[in-house]
Amino acid sequence: MNETVPQPPVNDAVSVPDRTRCWSVLSAVLFLPAAAVAVWLALASEQASACMTYGEPCGSSLPGWLFMWGVGVGGMGCLVALAAPRVRVRRAAVTVQLLAECAALLVILSHA
Repeated sequence: MNETVPQPPVNDAVSVPDRTRCWSVLSAVLFLPAAAVAVWLALASEQASACMTYGEPCGSSLPGWLFMWGVGVGGMGCLVALAAPRVRVRRAAVTVQLLAECAALLVILSHA
């Protein structure tokens, strides 16, 4: 009569919610304001403003194709993070997305 009832096993996968999709969408949405701020900072520099207003030669900066690749890879990372069924793949996709978006922002800031 005084037997102990065995407890059900605890499933750790259910107890920790996966928020990689939320982080992916959030970083994709926040990339646009970050790019706008980066452009504003780049145009606020003396070299870039002289280049824009007086037509002086602009300094060397990172190539434009790097920006396009950064935005493209960031977009593909967002799509993979939203569509992948496995958590490990989604985490890798979000990491790739964030690194690609940082590379694109670096290209914008290199024009300063």
